[in-house]
Amino acid sequence: MPGSEFVSTAALLGAFGLLLAFSALFSRTMERFGVPVVLLFLVLGMVAGSEGIGRIPFDDYRLAFRVGTAALVLILLEGGLSTSVDAVRRSFAPAIILATFGVAGTAVLVALGARLFGLDWPAALLLGAVVSSTDVAAVFAVLRGGRLNLAPRVATTLEVESGANDPMAVILTTLVTAWILGETTSPWSALLEVPLQLGIGLVVGLLVGWATRRVLLRVRVPASGFLPVLTVAAAFIAFGLATLVQGSGFLAVYVAGIALGNSPLPYRAGLYHVHHALGWLSQIAVFLMLGLLVFPSQLWRVAGMGLALALTLTFVIRPLVVALCLLPLRFPAREIVYLGCVGLRGAVPIILAVFPLLSGVPNALDVFNIVFFFVVVNAVIPGAGIRWLTRRLGLQVPETPRPAAVLEISSTRLLKGELLSFFITDVLAVCGARLAEIVFPARAAVVLLVRGDQLIAPRGDTLLQPQDHVYVFCQLEDRAYVELLFGRPLEGVLEMTAGPKGTPESA
Repeated sequence: MPGSEFVSTAALLGAFGLLLAFSALFSRTMERFGVPVVLLFLVLGMVAGSEGIGRIPFDDYRLAFRVGTAALVLILLEGGLSTSVDAVRRSFAPAIILATFGVAGTAVLVALGARLFGLDWPAALLLGAVVSSTDVAAVFAVLRGGRLNLAPRVATTLEVESGANDPMAVILTTLVTAWILGETTSPWSALLEVPLQLGIGLVVGLLVGWATRRVLLRVRVPASGFLPVLTVAAAFIAFGLATLVQGSGFLAVYVAGIALGNSPLPYRAGLYHVHHALGWLSQIAVFLMLGLLVFPSQLWRVAGMGLALALTLTFVIRPLVVALCLLPLRFPAREIVYLGCVGLRGAVPIILAVFPLLSGVPNALDVFNIVFFFVVVNAVIPGAGIRWLTRRLGLQVPETPRPAAVLEISSTRLLKGELLSFFITDVLAVCGARLAEIVFPARAAVVLLVRGDQLIAPRGDTLLQPQDHVYVFCQLEDRAYVELLFGRPLEGVLEMTAGPKGTPESA
């Protein structure tokens, strides 16, 4: 009856809202323990599923695959927007080796382990391909959400690897699925397909990122809310175009995100906030769907194998593969140990495990159920011990306190100039000086000072003290001089461009 449908829908949405509120309120507590909040939604999905309290029947794998793919596109876009080109340069070699040879090595070793536990070779190879990559959303959530302040090279290697290794896992999964179904031609063509797909994805991602940046700089939208619509559209175009021309759509999205994130954009801070929220909600959608798709009665049959293989991946396979990949690069032993222990799995294996089910691969349901244990174990165990391991290996760098107030300028147009945030320490020449004593460029000034919980209007007699945060406005050509005075900025809030007749246009 219509009335009962409204009641059941209201109950479901109410429960979903309560869990959303709980995850938001207690996310900081959970992230301190390194446990991704999205695991709560996996539990919710199981509780609400056909064998749970909610009794919601859901086994539409095609819908789950499409929704999951769209969610992963948004997750990769957010990861790309948050990745700096400098980080890619610093960690390019180790991250790319881990994202290619590391993924392939992980897939082979997991397949060998699965074969020893009784899976036939096709299912074992399929499982290895599905769980071979780390998850960009889980890694970013634990590293950035938990504010571990890792040594820069280690942090950027983990982040770039997690963003770049999804395409390799997708390629391996599709190749293994095609091989099982007898659709491949030869091993050599499969071997050539990997670099070809990665190359096409890279080119398409760069082109879409460049074109989107041009559009964002030239278009005049009636409201700032249209700009995130354009960047989301760009991500889906990059994925669709690259996939249709036989390239890696996921790599194209990640590269397009990097290209956009490292360009001067209008409404920059607002775009980051929107895409961070979209990425978080996308993770929720994927884990909720996994919970709905999982039938607890089917898990018991593969629980022993799933737990054993997941623990083997966490404590043996991942550390071994990372060591083999990074030893030739002369990485310090403690960094190799750390990178080997932090290999979080999340949304990607869930989505990839659905693909063989849709293709009609034999034993694909067993593989999907085993993936459940990989996702849970590889999210909880490495995550829970990551803070202790970081301190134990001496890879935590001192944390720079964040200001109590964040000053942002939102505009639908690119405005000329930069607003930079600096933390005052004893070693800076400006520490202990009054603003009137500091020689600023003609078009630069301190616009706000944050001291503890106080907001202070800068005046000529304002004294800069240790632990102060100052916001400095300057022109691009004066940035180097300002950084000589105040050190490295904490965050460049927004690049700005003059509106008509030199008047800033804000939205």
